[in-house]
Amino acid sequence: MKKLYFTKEKIGWILYDFADSSYVTIIVTVLFSLYFKDIVVGQEELGTALWGRAISISMLFVALLAPFIGAVADYSHSRKLLLMLASYITIVFTAFLYFVQKGDIALAMLLFIVSNFAFGMCNVFYNSFLPDIAEKHEVGRISGISWGIGYLGGLAALLLVMPIMNLSLPDDLEYRYSFFLVAVFFFIFSLPTFFWLKEKRKQNIEKKNYFIVGFQRIKETAKHIRKFKELLKYLLSFFFMNDGIVVIMSFAAIYGGYLGLTTQEVLFSFILAQPSSFLGALIFGFITDKIGAKKSISISLLLWVIVIVGAYLSVTKTHYYILVICAGFLMGSSQASGRTMLALLTPVKKATEFFGFYNFTGRMAAILGPLVYGEISRVTGEQRYGILSIMLFFIAGFIVLQFVNEKKGENVAVEMNEFMEN
Repeated sequence: MKKLYFTKEKIGWILYDFADSSYVTIIVTVLFSLYFKDIVVGQEELGTALWGRAISISMLFVALLAPFIGAVADYSHSRKLLLMLASYITIVFTAFLYFVQKGDIALAMLLFIVSNFAFGMCNVFYNSFLPDIAEKHEVGRISGISWGIGYLGGLAALLLVMPIMNLSLPDDLEYRYSFFLVAVFFFIFSLPTFFWLKEKRKQNIEKKNYFIVGFQRIKETAKHIRKFKELLKYLLSFFFMNDGIVVIMSFAAIYGGYLGLTTQEVLFSFILAQPSSFLGALIFGFITDKIGAKKSISISLLLWVIVIVGAYLSVTKTHYYILVICAGFLMGSSQASGRTMLALLTPVKKATEFFGFYNFTGRMAAILGPLVYGEISRVTGEQRYGILSIMLFFIAGFIVLQFVNEKKGENVAVEMNEFMEN
């Protein structure tokens, strides 16, 4: 295995995961989801369903806009600028969550939908830099390290808000202060990325209407998409896999409350899970470079099925702690390997555009999964039945993945990139 070299640009790219994981961990996964269900809405079944709808609506906007904006970013060489813009929108609307109080359901949903939409767009631009900053032989390790560092960022954010959440303040200020701190955390630790990450620019770009260019490039991609059959099959597999992952991220804390855990106990369980996620991302990053992304993802999907069965059967807090740690490990491994496989199947010249379609697939999945889970829980009054739907998504993802010819897909990506250079 070739040696891995770190540059300031690679470090800057990796550190963004440290910054933005605070949002995923505190807002999406743990605190705001619980605050929304238990305090803002105050009804478990309705709160769970409305939370699912808020996730789905925000992801719908990302799904519709990501391919188009990704194409525009590729042509205009404005990925870094758009990454900064999307990041600051996320940060500002996260800070505004401080003003959400009991009964402010519409305000809470509006602010969260905007912040989560912007966060989804951040990932379009951020992920697209991976093929630029990493050589082919180190993509898996760089992706795994960044996911691992991201989980350390999530851990740091949890440790930051834990002392505040142990207080009993009027007007639920312990929650609201925590949301504001996440915005500050995200802002401060994203600065190295914007200072060090560079974007390759071409001279004398022909001036055109970017909206027209966006549509033209998407049309061109659709025209030649038949040449990327392995990528298409992988995207279908990713659709199902990501469906399960999004539901777990969005409802893990809510399921802990369903099993009787307090907010502090849920926070503690996720503190335990972050080192596990870090190890999962690092270990599977190296495994991916060794045995290939397809085999790595296949292993993680089979392990996910086992974890979901365990979640369905769990009845105690101890069971929940164990499952969260196991899920954390698999979360890191699945996300690192999944991003790596896309990078290997994607021509560098269309990186942002293809990562836009990748996000389109993921966000379409994110629309379906939370809705299914939330509505099943609302109708039946039992979140355990919603858990079973997740297992079906992982099984479907595994089956479709077996039809992907990884080596053939990589060769097509290389050939297409050489064609576009000529």
